[in-house]
Amino acid sequence: MKKLLLASNSPRRSELMARAGFDFEILKADFAGVEPDPARANGGEAADFARTAAEAKLDAALVCAAAAGAAPSIIICADTVVSSGGRIFGKPADAADARRMLSELSGGEHEVHTGVALGDTDGASRQSFVETTRVLFEPLSDEQIEAYIRTGEPFDKAGAYGIQDKAGVFVAGVRGCFANVVGLPVARLAMVLKEKFGVHVADYW
Repeated sequence: MKKLLLASNSPRRSELMARAGFDFEILKADFAGVEPDPARANGGEAADFARTAAEAKLDAALVCAAAAGAAPSIIICADTVVSSGGRIFGKPADAADARRMLSELSGGEHEVHTGVALGDTDGASRQSFVETTRVLFEPLSDEQIEAYIRTGEPFDKAGAYGIQDKAGVFVAGVRGCFANVVGLPVARLAMVLKEKFGVHVADYW
């Protein structure tokens, strides 16, 4: 069975895969220069943006794996963005940016898109997909937003919030995959690994 390599610095993605029972290792990859700026993509399709970003990460990760002499493996890359009102939200640049994002998401429904790209290190197969989940926020007061920003949680998360943490109290409803909002749609990932790569997650249990 080929080794699974998760090319991601996100502890949330690692935790999701571990909880699902995947046996995997972290691949340290240099994504400098390959992550497109969401601010420059507004007006485009957010789902396409997430998928393109994940595929760019996979290209970089495959180069890193080859340079490291990695054994035959399947590399998994992902990128998550939030969209609302035709705008794409990545990670906030600072407190003011986080405040703007949370204010725009307040009291409405937005979409969370995670693009996932997978590829064999031997080039035998490559696949990518996008999972979309709709999230409804309660109306947020200025005091709630400021208190949340002070926790420091918004700054490494698309849309300036983490549903699995304190911002869970902002969420009135979720339509779709909850894990996708955290950062990785593990059910869809398991299906693609089985159908396209012949890898069954249950074999790792």
